[in-house]
Amino acid sequence: MRRLLIPAAVVVPLLLAGVPAGAAPTRPGGDVPRPVRAAVETPSLFDDAAGGDADADDPAIWIHPTDRAGSLVIATAKNGGLRVYDLAARERQSIGTPAAPGPDDEAGRFNNVDLVSGFGLGGRRVDLAVVTDRGRDQLRFYRIDPASRRLTDVTVPDVPFAFSRDQAEVNEQRTAYGLGTYTAPDGAVYAVVSRRSTPEVGVFRLVERAGRVTYRRVDRLVLPSTFTLPDGSRWSPCTDPGDGPQVEGTVVDPDTGVVHLAQEKVGLWRIRLVDGRFRGAPQPVERVREYGVPAAYDADEEDCVTDYAADPGFGGRIAQDVEGLTIYRTGRSTGTLVVSSQGDDTFYTYDRRTDRPTGRFAVVDGRVDGSQECDGAAVVSTPLPGYPGGLLVVHDGRNTPETPGEDGEARPDTNFKFLDAGFLASHR
Repeated sequence: MRRLLIPAAVVVPLLLAGVPAGAAPTRPGGDVPRPVRAAVETPSLFDDAAGGDADADDPAIWIHPTDRAGSLVIATAKNGGLRVYDLAARERQSIGTPAAPGPDDEAGRFNNVDLVSGFGLGGRRVDLAVVTDRGRDQLRFYRIDPASRRLTDVTVPDVPFAFSRDQAEVNEQRTAYGLGTYTAPDGAVYAVVSRRSTPEVGVFRLVERAGRVTYRRVDRLVLPSTFTLPDGSRWSPCTDPGDGPQVEGTVVDPDTGVVHLAQEKVGLWRIRLVDGRFRGAPQPVERVREYGVPAAYDADEEDCVTDYAADPGFGGRIAQDVEGLTIYRTGRSTGTLVVSSQGDDTFYTYDRRTDRPTGRFAVVDGRVDGSQECDGAAVVSTPLPGYPGGLLVVHDGRNTPETPGEDGEARPDTNFKFLDAGFLASHR
């Protein structure tokens, strides 16, 4: 396995150049997000004991091969496992997470999900939902049955850890986190997986074994943690003590193998994947607007406190954290990259081929409430019943109206919003 470490000295000159040529960054307030509205929303998921500690996070859209009306949205709910919805946002299936292997060990916690089409399994081609289990530091695999529209676990019983050496390291929870899948021209299938609380990203090849699915790691990348600013000073993004600036949002262009990585408190990167290995150094696309701004961890607040008054003006447009990534694909080289700007509840769009900024939108209140604090997002351009321009699904991290619990306080409520994606055709 090749290990690719990117020294800060190599990458920083690129980062200081900002976004690609012809796409100079603009400061906040220079543009107004286009308002768009969801058609429907999934039922609330409640992150409390009564709700099974279910917390919506990341969706994927599966298109039925013969009946588009039978298409599904498959989404993670962290401790609540996987949820499967129809196009009307009604829940069809709930899949629990694996139990903890021991009394002092971590149980399963599903973070991100992506899809693989036509994977060879048991002598036939099947579609898979691939999930990062951040609790157990594993990838898990679910076969999607077009007839029943139900998912079945096809993970090997002895599936290996993705990053950890042993269970003790798993329990530290620097584990499999973000996820993007890719099928190479030769048919090999890979998963690009980030590691929680670190700037590390691994590439794993999916492998069939006795009618089930496992994987092996084939490459590794570590993004920078410290940067030299234009004034010569050094800056590192603020994180929890002992943690590094992690990546979550991960997407691989199915036609080019270009990988986009969302390093939450730093910005958006791109790098190519060739034969399952990273090619060259990662290139910056956009910095978060907090880039270079002094911040420090406050133990009393249990959070980072940012001194916006001391902003040196080196940042881009995205309000940290930069989170969900998805591609609205309109041709082999055309379409739109959609990026969740979690800090200001909006989404930025970029030309899929050039990374040129093309617009900004916000999912606002309408028939259902809008999207705030978005983590994951997924989009397809295929026309579907009720969604002639394709389907966009976004996470809502603060679903309203609030639902009071037994103590009268609002329950922690999240879900997913479904939108017609046709408006993205104008973001180019």
